[in-house]
Amino acid sequence: MTIAVLGSINVDVTAYSERLPGPGETIHGQSYLLGLGGKGANQAVAVARLGASLAFLGRIGRDAFGALAREQLAAFGVPLSQVTEDAAAGTGIAIISVDAAAQNCITVIAGANFSVGAAEVAALAALPAKPRVLLLQLEVPLAANIAAAHWMRAQGGIVILDPAPVPAKGVPADLLQQVSIITPNEVECEALTGVKPRTMVEVREASSRLKRLGVGEAVIKMGALGAYWSGLSDEGHVPRFEVNAIDTVAAGDCFNGGLAVALADGLTLGDAVRFASACGALSTTRRGAASAAPTRAEVEALLARSSQPKH
Repeated sequence: MTIAVLGSINVDVTAYSERLPGPGETIHGQSYLLGLGGKGANQAVAVARLGASLAFLGRIGRDAFGALAREQLAAFGVPLSQVTEDAAAGTGIAIISVDAAAQNCITVIAGANFSVGAAEVAALAALPAKPRVLLLQLEVPLAANIAAAHWMRAQGGIVILDPAPVPAKGVPADLLQQVSIITPNEVECEALTGVKPRTMVEVREASSRLKRLGVGEAVIKMGALGAYWSGLSDEGHVPRFEVNAIDTVAAGDCFNGGLAVALADGLTLGDAVRFASACGALSTTRRGAASAAPTRAEVEALLARSSQPKH
């Protein structure tokens, strides 16, 4: 077992329009998609599409959305043995709006995701092969994340936390202190540190503050400005890959899936961030959430093109 993902499973209803509506406003859109989403499911699909061995621990409801989620997870190659059905709660859903500039806003109804807890952590500990990397996000209860992170660090593994959505009271120290690598975007970084990373001076200060909160290493996703990483003894910056972006919904999740795969493969943090950045960039070139995840061949092709000298 290479990578475990503990996290949310949603069905996404995504509407595409020229611009996002304002408060109290109704606008006409061009199209919509109904498909698999949730940060946990997106990251699990990203890992599976890259060809890594995977365990995914999450929860759905006994409803039509749950059946759709299960069907699509299987189609993407995600193992279902650790995905359970909740008799009391419906499957999580997300209502997503995307504009012509590929910007988005999202409303999530957690449903069965908020029932994830001790049973999933016990299933993680009972896996026949211990994972090298554990991916966590904050669309399931904090208690489950904390228990899973403690278990994983006790096994000597790597814990990667995507701190989204950031809780109103912040991320508890008991979780942050178990995190090997935290991967906030600009908004999450500002919520956690008070610093919006728009320059290298600001991103270094934000990274220092994240480390003072207890995390081991920091990778800050800066959108059009690329990604900055700060390891235990070095740092670096990966510029964005030039692609034709049409939908950024799953970019962060594909980034994290790629980061986990690269680290499990033994890459250094800097090389892993470059690999992850290519994964995130490619995901923006197609619509949807989980369905936007690239294959390893696609990622390696983009990396090869980007490393060639320009004339």
